[in-house]
This record gives sequence, C-alpha cells and structure tokens, in this order.
Amino acid sequence: MANSTILGYPRIGQGRELKFALESYWKGQSSEADLLKTAADLRAAHWKLQRDAGIDAIPANDFSFYDQVLDMSCHLGAVPQRYRWSGGTVDRATYFAMARGAQHDTIDVPAMEMSKWFDTNYHYIVPEFTAAQTFKLATSKPVDEFRAAKGAGIDARPVLIGPITYLLVGKGQGGKNIDLLDRLLPVYVESLQQLEQAGATWVQLDEPALTLDLDDATRAAYASAYKTLRQATKLKIFVTSYFGALGDNTDTALILPVDALHIDLVRGADQLDAVLAKVPAGLILSLGVVDGRNIWRNDLDASLKLLEQAATKIGKDRVWVSASSSLLHTPYDLDLETKLDPELKGWLAFAKQKLQEIVTLTKGLNEGRGAIAAALEASQKAVASRRASTRIHDSAVAKRLAQQPLAGAGRTTGFVERRKLQQAHLHLPLFPTTTIGSFPQTSDVRKHRADAKQSRITPTDYDAFLKEQVKSAIAWQEKIGLDVLVHGEFERNDMVEYFGEQLSGFAFTKNGWVQSYGSRCVKPPVIFGDVSRPKPMTVYWSHYAQSLTGKPVKGMLTGPVTILQWSFVRDDQPRSVTAHQIALALQDEVLDLERAGIRIIQIDEPAFREGLPLRRSAWAEYLLWAAQAFRLSYTGVKDDTQIHTHMCYSEFNDIFDSIKDLDADVISIETSRSQMELLDAFSSAGYPNEIGPGVYDIHSPRVPSVEEMTDLLAKASEKLEAWQIWVNPDCGLKTRDWPETRSALEKMVAAALAMRQRKARRQAG
Repeated sequence: MANSTILGYPRIGQGRELKFALESYWKGQSSEADLLKTAADLRAAHWKLQRDAGIDAIPANDFSFYDQVLDMSCHLGAVPQRYRWSGGTVDRATYFAMARGAQHDTIDVPAMEMSKWFDTNYHYIVPEFTAAQTFKLATSKPVDEFRAAKGAGIDARPVLIGPITYLLVGKGQGGKNIDLLDRLLPVYVESLQQLEQAGATWVQLDEPALTLDLDDATRAAYASAYKTLRQATKLKIFVTSYFGALGDNTDTALILPVDALHIDLVRGADQLDAVLAKVPAGLILSLGVVDGRNIWRNDLDASLKLLEQAATKIGKDRVWVSASSSLLHTPYDLDLETKLDPELKGWLAFAKQKLQEIVTLTKGLNEGRGAIAAALEASQKAVASRRASTRIHDSAVAKRLAQQPLAGAGRTTGFVERRKLQQAHLHLPLFPTTTIGSFPQTSDVRKHRADAKQSRITPTDYDAFLKEQVKSAIAWQEKIGLDVLVHGEFERNDMVEYFGEQLSGFAFTKNGWVQSYGSRCVKPPVIFGDVSRPKPMTVYWSHYAQSLTGKPVKGMLTGPVTILQWSFVRDDQPRSVTAHQIALALQDEVLDLERAGIRIIQIDEPAFREGLPLRRSAWAEYLLWAAQAFRLSYTGVKDDTQIHTHMCYSEFNDIFDSIKDLDADVISIETSRSQMELLDAFSSAGYPNEIGPGVYDIHSPRVPSVEEMTDLLAKASEKLEAWQIWVNPDCGLKTRDWPETRSALEKMVAAALAMRQRKARRQAG
C-alpha cells in the first residue's frame, strides 16, 4: 500500500505563538524555560495534527527557533570564531548571536549573512567556512526532537539538511566548499549513528541542490558521500529534492544507495517519465503532487493520474504521496479565514488542508477512485468554478497590456545626461544620506492601525495621528542632517500587502502568515485575477510629507517583480503577464507622484534576484520579462525625476547585465554583512549609475560605531567613484526600535560627513 508523508510543517503556530515567544525572550520579558515550553507545545501540537489527519510518516527536527540551516551549522560545530564559542555544546546565546548579532558588555559581534533559500522568500543564515574549517557534533537537537516525538507516541523521521546541499549553500574562504566534504562526513556519520542508537529507523536528508546545475565533481561528491553514509548506518535513508526537476541530475539521484527519493511533481511535473524509466528496483519514490509553496486547491484528478502512473510502473508499496516541498512556505489553516469570500476560499488550501489532500490522494491510490468519489467531484467543481469565474479576467487590462511596447519600456535619455539634470534640481552633496523607506512600527502605530480597521477610532482621528507621526519623522530627519528624507510609511502594514489592498485582482487573508526568517512573519496577498489600480495609493502621504520640508522626500513603491514574488500568485497564466499587469498599475502611481511634485521615486525590488529560475537555461527568459516589468513601471517619467531601487541579500555577479538593464538612477543594496564584497560585481564590470551600499545591518539590534560605518564606506570608495556612493542602511527600519534607529542613523550621518571631509582633504592636498 502507498503511504502518505510530508517533508516539513510550518513552525510558527496557529496564532504565531513562536514569533511572540521569541520576541518576548529577546526583550528579556520571559525566560528560556518559557521559550522552550512554547516550542515543545508547538511541536507536540503539529505532530498530533499530522497524526490525526492520517499522515503515515511524520517528520521531526523540521522545527527551528530561527532557521534550519543555522540549526545545522550549530549541530555540526560550524561556528565562526568571532562568536567566541567554547567548543562544547552551542548554547542559546551563541545561536541567537549568530542569527541576530550581539552587543553587550562582553561581546560586540555582527550577525552572520542571510540569503534567500533557493528561489523562495524564506531567508536562511549562510554557513561560513574557512580553509582550516573543522566540524564536530555540537548540539543534540535532532536526537532530542526525535525522542520528544517518540514520547508523544510518534515514530517520527528525523530531518537533516543533506551534506552536499549544506556545503553548497555556504560561503567559503579559499577553495571550493565541496572540498570540505571529507572533513564533514564523519560528523554526519556520528549524527546518524546517534539517531540509530536512539531508535530511529528512517532519516530524511534534504538535498534541494539536486535541482541545480551541478558540475561533474559535485555529482561525484554525491555518489561518494552517500556511499559513505550508507556503509556507516543501518538507518533507512530518504533523500529529498524539491523546488524543481532533477533534469540532468536524474542519473545522479537514482544511483544513490538510498531507500527512498523525493521528487517535486509541481515544479517538475515533466520529470516523472524520465524517473520511472530509470528507477532502480526497490527504490521508494516520494511524489510531491500537492503544492508546498502556493495556496491553490489541488486538482485531485490530475494528481491522482500521476500517482496511478507511478504505481502501475513500480507498485503502490513503493509510492509515497507527499507535498512538493516542506509546507513551511504555506499558511497554517484555511479554517481560520472566517471572513474570506466564500467563492475564493473554495479555491484555496493551506497547510492543514494540504495534509487532508495528501491523505485523500493516498486513499484514492490505495482503494481506487470510488473511495474518494465525493472528494474528486468537489475538486473538479472547484477547478471549474475558478476557470469560469468572471472576477478573474478584465478585458481592459488585457487590452492595455497588448498595446504596450515592452521592448521599448523605460527611458530614452542616457544616465549621464539624466544625472546632470537631476543634480541641478536636487543639489545633493557627495555621499548623500538617506534611508530605505520605513521607520519603526511602534506598538502605538500598530494599535492605531488596528483601531482604525475595527472602527474604534474615526478615519479623521487616524489621519491626524498619522500626520503627527510623519511630521515628527520629517523634523527629526532634518535635525540629524539626512539629505533625502522619507515619510516613514506609518500607514503601511507590509510593503506588498499595502499595495495589494489597493489594487484590483488581489485578495487578503486574516491569518495567512508564513515565516520569512526568525520571528519575522509575512502575510502574502493572493493574486487571483487581472491587476489594475483603481485610484492613487501613496500620493496623499508623499505629498503631505514633501509639504513639510524643502529637502527632497522620496516616494516609496514596491516593484512589480517583488509584489509578484511575495504574493501567492495565480497559476492560470504566465507569471510574466501578471508582472506586467502590476507594472502598468505602478506606472500610473509613479506618474501621479511626479505630478504631485515628488522628484525622487524609489521602486523597491528586493525579490528581483530571488525570482531567478534555479536552472541557467531558464534565466534569459525570466530576466527579459522581469527587467521589462521594472522599466515599464516608470515609463513616461521626466529625465530630472530620479528613480531609485533597492535590493537585498542578492548575488549580483551572474545577473549584472540585467541589473544594468533596469536603468535605475540609484540602486541601494545590502552589503554590511558581506563587508562590501557584493560591490565587487559592480566595480569589476564598471557599473555606470549610482549605488547605495548598506552600511549597517538592520536585521540585527546591534548599533555599529561611526568608525565601523566609515571603514565600510572607505572600502566602497576603493571599488566605486565617490560621486556614485550613497549612504544608507541595508534595508527598511520597520522592525527596529526607535532608540537603536536614532543612534544608528545619527552615526551613519556622521560617517558620511567624515567621508566628505576625507575627500575634501585629499582634494586640497
């Protein structure tokens, strides 16, 4: 008989219990014991939920206090020297210092670098390796959580990140990361042997790197690594690939000496024939037919056909029914959405509902279609309802997009000439200072927003409150000497949700939270139909802020690719079409901002690199339409209007030409955690426009010194011309507190002044 399983479950809890427990602990408002109890309660509740749903094989160690890759670094003893680790068990303080940085009497260290987990919006903590890197078991977390599940009556399957993927997602110094494999494998062997001794029978090793472009040396490393693990343990080994098809790594995956292999049939549906043609005798195939990354209800008939095809070839007993990836990337429970439009709700499934879809498909495969006839009929009705709904398609949007010359989107005047016009209008100094856009969302701001939404205060009172916040922020920015100001975004809940709420074709959940990193959760909009802008979205607040000062105030927009990437996107048309629809809606907003006197407009695209397909063969198509969408969003602006964009946690070397194609006058990027290394791509290729390299990390509560920021700017000056460099944090300040924000920005302005003085002295001397 076929079995049902999943690769992982959301950690944050039905009511974001983990988020609030973490933040309380970090603020010193609760104890470590309180935090551990919340975590234990969540794990137990999630195991029970899966068991009660009918899932046959339940994972353990998919829980994390911050990030599963960070967990693995701590488990393997890969702790950078600056954290002063004793060499024993990695304690909670060291763990959170690696994640968030630490600053107190005895230590002042920045956090480790963050990056996006493959092409998702989940951030992971990047492992750091040195040429002399050593590894040792330094936590007992996998065994502890397996035993906890056992104590709850569940024979769980422990989950670890596989050794090859772990090395490939890390950051090395000297040589290739894969060269560390011989040092790493003995520690993996020890970990697996501990799990075996604790009574585990299976282990899950996540290897999403199998869906990437791999060279022959890495493929050979897979073979040798798993041969070593196979010989060292009697555990049954389950290797998972996800986020795409195996492609030219199919042979590599199928010859691994393992007991089960997972393939993603949502993003790699076409790979089933190739896998079935070569699957070795005895290998179990876990088939990811339920989407682990989107929220659309499963087409049970289509999924069952794939499962039946596999069962006919290899037998039901060698088929596991699963989600395409961990359900970490989906919201918790659709049942909590009591106010969602009934028709739209009928098209959706969250993590809890996906468990039932997996169980239903398993039953249909084992007992025949008749056993799930009612579910199949309901599924077909939902599919038909969505396809035929008149709320999805807008002929006016389609007509307007068809009339757009996408290849010619953007500006015709070159940057050099534009810069002269902009400088004559803006009169900015060398090393101009600004922020990325948002200021701290205090409890008072959040309370007023909630009160306004629940009609506990009048719209007039809410408007007056927001104006006071903006007025105060503008005055403070002028006082400390920032050159380009922002209004602070106090009216905004989220950089994507805020715009989606004002665009047609979007819907919103009340409890559809997913984890972005650590305690940071986002509630992605649902793009279900054609997108347009009924009325201006940001002009009121930008115009008000500009009326308060003679300094330029930036208009702040989220770009089309980021709105696309950070939403749950309709799957009934190409993503490129949806992106271009969003771009046209933003174009209307950009031109309205310009008419309102806003001459600097920032169109943020932090997800531009994130959207890049995992396989290089698909890059050109994506980069073409993504860059077109960005340029389309500002098509029609005057040459003396300065267009900014912001990107974070991206490797730019391999897409540098496309970054240039965006033709933004100023791009701000995250460089603080990488010590300005990301600027190498811009300097080596001779980037022609202006750049704001982030000089401090806003994802950490740590406040760097003036000297530290000045040193970073000095490094930037070695790679770029002085006139190119802007001075700013690496991201928005929404999640920070005001005391640290004030201190950091005052020091940032001082660092910019120091750089101007240094430049003046050199010119004078």
